[in-house]
Amino acid sequence: MTQDTKKMHQPTTASASSEPPESQAERSEAVGVGGSDEATAGPTKNDPNPEVVAKPIRRKFTAKYKMRILEEADQCSAPGDVGRLLRQEGLYSSHLTNWRNARDAVALGALEPKKRGRKPLASNPATKTIARLEKTNAVLTEKLRQATLIIEIQKKVAALMADNEETQ
Repeated sequence: MTQDTKKMHQPTTASASSEPPESQAERSEAVGVGGSDEATAGPTKNDPNPEVVAKPIRRKFTAKYKMRILEEADQCSAPGDVGRLLRQEGLYSSHLTNWRNARDAVALGALEPKKRGRKPLASNPATKTIARLEKTNAVLTEKLRQATLIIEIQKKVAALMADNEETQ
């Protein structure tokens, strides 16, 4: 940076020159004791926790809260009022869109939070009947196979006995 641009970025008021702005104070904490640009060795008390939560907690909004926010958003008339409300509540515009669609589709019951994840399979009576019939079919098929084997063995035994009687 040139000296002219450095002067433009420096504060001009007397109170600001005696105390650095918060952004400069935060940056100056990383500077070592000797005033060099090297970071301090090891973590300090003021360092944020580097651990990331394995599974973040999902926010859930009650129906009353959603209705209150929608009413406040509907009352906003000046430009920027809705944005201010969203920033104040920590919400996104998509929340308002989804909540308005749900409100328009159904009454208060639709605004309750829905359970996430796979939906349970609908209990179909035909499914149980099909499973029972398939099991019965498998049992009967096995019995038929055994009966066919027994009949084939009986035929061979009868043929051997007939051959044995002819030779005697």
